[in-house]
Amino acid sequence: MKEFFQKLFPNHMPADPYCTAVIAAAGSSTRMGGENKLLLPLAGRPVLAHVLLALEASARVNEIVIAAREEDMLTYADLCKSCGITKPVKVVPGGKTREESVLRAASEANAEARLIAVQDGARPMVTPELIDAVIEQAKKSFAAAPAIPVHDTIKTAEGGVVTGTPDRATLFAVQTPQVFDAQLLRAALQSALEEGAQLTDDCSAVERIGKQVYLIEGSEENLKITTPLDMIFAQAIMERRDS
Repeated sequence: MKEFFQKLFPNHMPADPYCTAVIAAAGSSTRMGGENKLLLPLAGRPVLAHVLLALEASARVNEIVIAAREEDMLTYADLCKSCGITKPVKVVPGGKTREESVLRAASEANAEARLIAVQDGARPMVTPELIDAVIEQAKKSFAAAPAIPVHDTIKTAEGGVVTGTPDRATLFAVQTPQVFDAQLLRAALQSALEEGAQLTDDCSAVERIGKQVYLIEGSEENLKITTPLDMIFAQAIMERRDS
């Protein structure tokens, strides 16, 4: 199967390919007590608004597709209007899993889209500069993501007992946006869904079919809002940026 997918995609891409940004925004926010973390206020705006404005300011993103829970679809559409988003936007129902949600959104991309940038709705600190840098790398390598080195010592364990200590020099915390050739991403996600693969990010989908993912330098500030403590960190970063 890996050889099939490797032969499927041509080794060329237009100098300025059309790029659709997919926002994964259909999660349940269970670690925030079930409250929709994307609508929590951060520096005077909802968390998701900061993501939308970064994508709006990106020079490389042409359109935005949001994968949302059905009960949030109208709210997100209204948020796009209140934020003054001028790029084409679609809000589509997400699925039961992240890969299903992203595939549904990616399937709604403009037919001209050669690249798809998958962005967590819960990463409000992402910048237009980082978005554009990852897209530029994906133009050359077909699969790219930002990442930062892991600073802590990591242990593997089973049953509470340490089984190993990976070399920290080889460990990276991967962020979003993760940008891919559009056809590659859709095929990889479809394959993962059909085979019941358990994935934690979209890079994993293309990795499992044999495609290399290239990393560029991410940002320590590009954190993901997962717990209430993350909101405190994000607010502090926003205040420092404003000052």
